[in-house]
Amino acid sequence: MIEKIKQEIIAYGKLLGERGFTPGLSGNISHRIDDKIIITSSGSSNGFLEYDDLITIDFDGNIVDGVKKPSSEKKLHIEYYKQRPDIQAIIHVHPVFLCSFAAARKPLDEPVLAENVFYFGEIPLADYALPSSDELVEKTAKYFKDYNAVLMANHGVIVGDVNFKQAFLKLELAETYAQVVLNTKLLGGAVLLNDKEVKDILALR
Repeated sequence: MIEKIKQEIIAYGKLLGERGFTPGLSGNISHRIDDKIIITSSGSSNGFLEYDDLITIDFDGNIVDGVKKPSSEKKLHIEYYKQRPDIQAIIHVHPVFLCSFAAARKPLDEPVLAENVFYFGEIPLADYALPSSDELVEKTAKYFKDYNAVLMANHGVIVGDVNFKQAFLKLELAETYAQVVLNTKLLGGAVLLNDKEVKDILALR
């Protein structure tokens, strides 16, 4: 089980790198295993992960297995798992278009595409706080119960789901959403779905 999850983390880390979602040494990935969490180490590159880059911690952040230091964002991952028993995999990365909205401090809350209304409703923006700080956890965590994807001002995005495949697909969809919103602004602005259209889409869930 643990071996399979570590293989998944390495595989999805590589995929994130290939898609340009996790430039350089930025971002971190984790997976829950019962009362433990496997998380990438501090200073590791998601696109070039090796087994010793994967650290097992408990829900107090203590190292259970591994020799490297776990990601400095471990508290963010722990809090997400605590609030959402359904969440098993978390991806925190810095894709260009999502980060553009994070840097502009704008949430993705316009009903532009039916798919995004269906899967997200909206992607909220957490107020800025220093990366890896308790303040960042506090400001971001208030959205965890209701959202699977949250933007962090001047930082990046965090996405959680039932497994890595679903988390990655949500991330990919969110990045496309951000790109489409930016592109429509070049065309004079999107024609937004009206309240009834949004309600009809949400009824399909």
